[in-house]
Amino acid sequence: MPGVSLDRVEGIPGLEYRVSDSPYVEGVYRVGPHGGSVPERMVSVVNSNWELLVWASAGVTAVSVRGPETRPTVVSLGEGLGSAFGVIFRHGAFLRNLPVGGLVDGTVSSPFTTPRSFVLQNTEWEIPTYENAETFVDRLVRAGLLVRDPLVADVLAGERPVLVTPRSVQRRVAAATGLTQSMIRQIERARQATMLLRQGVAATEVVHLVGYHDQPHLARSLTRFVGRTATQLRRPDAGEVVSLLYKTDAEVAP
Repeated sequence: MPGVSLDRVEGIPGLEYRVSDSPYVEGVYRVGPHGGSVPERMVSVVNSNWELLVWASAGVTAVSVRGPETRPTVVSLGEGLGSAFGVIFRHGAFLRNLPVGGLVDGTVSSPFTTPRSFVLQNTEWEIPTYENAETFVDRLVRAGLLVRDPLVADVLAGERPVLVTPRSVQRRVAAATGLTQSMIRQIERARQATMLLRQGVAATEVVHLVGYHDQPHLARSLTRFVGRTATQLRRPDAGEVVSLLYKTDAEVAP
């Protein structure tokens, strides 16, 4: 399952996730191999960040760059999930020769991978680990492959640039993230609503806390971005897990 992102899976044994202090990295995760029963399926909710994913199963290792997700997907988990490791990149960070816009709802796999190395942008790299992910990212930066537009992170965190026109801001956000500011904020709002509902918060309260106009507005957002109703999220099916949600640097504005 090398194309499946497991960075936000909740309820699967062996999952570890940590935030990063790197200006390029949102967080790092890993899922270790495990036995026993597993949920039948995973609802992979939308996500406005892109990531590097390393997947190992049955002696085969695969590495891919996975773009932002603007629609939910349901993935059959089955047995023998293997192990996965991933680096989730912050808004504004992007690969110079691999525009994020071309990665939205898609994946680009390494053309050649071994258990120790993979190819990215025509260069062979050692596969990073959960512990040294930031060191790997620093190497990409020094090589000029990974760049960052700090204005994008600032804007999505709620700051208002003074010397940059709104049109220029829109172009820079789209170039660095593959998405519009509006889409990113809609995605982040749906993710925050999902977190609250999974914690048992009533839909009427979620509407107020997250900034929806009313419950029908919340319902439309959940249908579009999560593929589940508020009731289904508050009372989940025992055979289903919803991908783990985490706070990003994007501000949610009504």
